Amino acid sequence: MSWTWWTQKQNSIAVLATLAIVLHLALWIAKQSTWVVELPLWLALFFGGIPLVWELIQKFLRREFGSDLLAGIAIVASVILGEYLAGTFVVLMLSGGEALEAYALRSASRVLEALANRMPSVAHRKLDGEIKDTSLFEIRIGDLLVVYPHELCPVDGTVVEGHGVMDESYLTGEPYHISKTPGSQVLSGAINGETALVVEASKLPADSRYAKIMQVMQESQANRPQIRRLGDQLGAYYTPLAVCIGLAAWAVSLDPTRFLAVVVVATPCPLLIAIPVAIIGSISLAARRAIVIRDPAVLEQASTCSTFIFDKTGTLTYGEPELVEQLVAPEIDQAKILQMAASLEQYSKHPLSHAILTAAQNSNIPLLEVKKISERPGEGLVGIIGDNIVRITSRNKLNDGQKLSLNLPQISSGLECVVVLNDTWAAVYRFRDRPRADGHPFIQHLGPKHKINRLVLLSGDRAQEVQYLADLVGVKEVYAEKSPEEKLAIVRQEVGQARVLYLGDGINDAPAMLASTVGLAMGQNSDVIAEAAGAVIMDSSLQKVDEFLHIGERMRSIALQSAIGGIAFSILGMCFAAAGTLPPVAGAIIQELIDILAVTNALRAAFLPKYLTDY
Repeated sequence: MSWTWWTQKQNSIAVLATLAIVLHLALWIAKQSTWVVELPLWLALFFGGIPLVWELIQKFLRREFGSDLLAGIAIVASVILGEYLAGTFVVLMLSGGEALEAYALRSASRVLEALANRMPSVAHRKLDGEIKDTSLFEIRIGDLLVVYPHELCPVDGTVVEGHGVMDESYLTGEPYHISKTPGSQVLSGAINGETALVVEASKLPADSRYAKIMQVMQESQANRPQIRRLGDQLGAYYTPLAVCIGLAAWAVSLDPTRFLAVVVVATPCPLLIAIPVAIIGSISLAARRAIVIRDPAVLEQASTCSTFIFDKTGTLTYGEPELVEQLVAPEIDQAKILQMAASLEQYSKHPLSHAILTAAQNSNIPLLEVKKISERPGEGLVGIIGDNIVRITSRNKLNDGQKLSLNLPQISSGLECVVVLNDTWAAVYRFRDRPRADGHPFIQHLGPKHKINRLVLLSGDRAQEVQYLADLVGVKEVYAEKSPEEKLAIVRQEVGQARVLYLGDGINDAPAMLASTVGLAMGQNSDVIAEAAGAVIMDSSLQKVDEFLHIGERMRSIALQSAIGGIAFSILGMCFAAAGTLPPVAGAIIQELIDILAVTNALRAAFLPKYLTDY
């Protein structure tokens, strides 16, 4: 059964019930005969009520006792009593609530579609000096493919021509654009920079890294955890209680009308209406705070999670390299060599160039004129500034003789580059992905304020980088260099022990996000991750994550107040109905008053409270 078909069916029944009620009231005002006035209600109950009741009977046979089961009993009871208007209202409430639920959950089925649409359908194959477009299915290992600027790489392979950069962060979790020269490995799904590259395919598209992630996504979605909704949890207790009270009243009095009166009073409108109203209000509030709720279940479940798993890049960091250490050779002026490096880097598209330029700008260092600039593969960036030859490269691009003569500082974790001045090392610059300023206070407040008793940092990045960040923010449990498959396995293991909230921002997080209790995406990096997540933080901010947690806690609290309060009043009404002092028609009126109180309280969820953050 597809979500599209299910949503359309529920929408059709809801529209039918609404039209029937409106037409019924219009005919009543026009003082038509009784059978004419009630005809629209009969049609709504026949074409809408019977399908709903049949589905509820099937749920009953599967021993699924939710709040909607009592609604089905109420529909049948209203028909037997001749209370067709009340029955049609119940049909409207039941179908409307299920239509909202189906629409929200349907987003999960679009994850694979978004993932598939992200990949190109054709590749540019280079054969005998000519470039022709060809289907991905026709690509073979060893084929030469041209990847034009800003295109997605269609296969895993090796660069054989060209010099540029690729953004692999969506796949690997690494926060930087990676330089590509002949001999460099490339991953399918990576975004090419501004230079065309010729790539030799090393794997078939079906065996590529991106295809493997898609397979993991399919498996993850097929095994997505089933979460019992708040209304169903309460209905599992309320429904048997209401039926037992009604049967007891019938047995004691031998009057079946008392059973029907109890069931009418017990119609679970606080569960069917008040909880969705609180959810809709919270979705509206979240939207005004730049938080998109894709699956309403996450609002109910967020406050019940006791384990919080973070991805590293883009969540606890900004995903931008920052110059954090300048190791300068003896007798070299630090500001002077930074000035030369920044002057040269302004002509480069290397991912670290921006960090060097930013460091120079922050120190108010003016840039110098550069001559004879070149950035040939294997040599790094070279230019002439005044009478000096300045070269910026990496350790790996220095030949062995230079490594010995330059006597570079000892290598450490993180990214670095070497500045060479007239064939002598002048500086080693080290970079790190910049951690978010509020990362530590946010992490530390999760336990005391949100009852999170386990924090996990799970990343595909290098172990040294992940541990460095974990020490900064105060996370003790760390998993590094993990593939999407490994992330998925870890999250599944955690979900087996407790409810898990997963925060990520890349395609490599999508399978794990689907497997978690609550999947939360930060930023708008990818349609795939947005589809996999239950909620999307549009502003890349931990403060917004905290607001989401508070909106969820507040929604659950208000929903419980409305539902439990409404149930309490309903139980009181059921007692009067069981005693024979409250007939069915009066019981229906009392139930409507209870509904008004419950819904009015639920409407509070849409209003902005005084505080939405507490750290």
